Amino acid sequence: MYCEQKVDELHRTPAVFRVLGVQVHALQIPDVIHQMEAWISHRCGSHFIAVTNVHVLMEARHSLSFRRVLDSADLCVPDGMPLVWIGRSRGYSLKQRVCGPDVLLDFCRKTNSKGYRHFFYGGAPGVPEALAAKLKCQFPILEVAGTYSPPFRPLTPEEDLSIVEMINRAGADVLWVGLGCPKQEYWMYEHREQLRVPVLVGVGQAFDLYAGRLQRAPAWMREHGLEWLFRLLAEPRRLWRRYLIYNLEFVFSELLEFLGVKEFD
Repeated sequence: MYCEQKVDELHRTPAVFRVLGVQVHALQIPDVIHQMEAWISHRCGSHFIAVTNVHVLMEARHSLSFRRVLDSADLCVPDGMPLVWIGRSRGYSLKQRVCGPDVLLDFCRKTNSKGYRHFFYGGAPGVPEALAAKLKCQFPILEVAGTYSPPFRPLTPEEDLSIVEMINRAGADVLWVGLGCPKQEYWMYEHREQLRVPVLVGVGQAFDLYAGRLQRAPAWMREHGLEWLFRLLAEPRRLWRRYLIYNLEFVFSELLEFLGVKEFD
């Protein structure tokens, strides 16, 4: 009963606006960190955070199952300047994006002295270890509970169970998941009932960025909604469909929604 009461307290829903039918919580990084610490403090189940940008939105438009995953997330935060601009247009005071790499770094910076234990799951072989090492250099007292790079193929039930048991044994407070969209959101949704970790956060490219495998767009491009262009120029063959087709589809769909021609639910 005590835990159920605490869960109710922690699920006082923050302000939400909808973009193409997908819920987006009108929060900033300090708000997200505060909520993460509350979940860690009370340790009542696992909670997962989906960082939501145009790519995530359009995946949800094309897949009902993925839409259900986002609807089940404890927080969907506005990664991507288009979502920030839409939130502002609806009266919310959103000053900046809430993107995975920034949430990871800011959480480590602001809670470094509190002894939280971090587990890094995802990335190519060696990447989560390199990420953890870089963070340890920046935050020497950071507690790393573990790292794991899953194979780039479907896991057998036995492998999946073994990974869950490994993570649970590590006693992590935060599980950072870097599998890319939509894989990481599906993984968090499917495993949250089995994991004894208070907070799961999908941080996408943060693993490769902080491990030194990818270069990040300059701050001015990120702040003006142009990070997609930087990434497209860096990896055109892999990302052209995501950014050209999805971005155009998003602009057209959002225009229809803005004009009241079509309502998305």
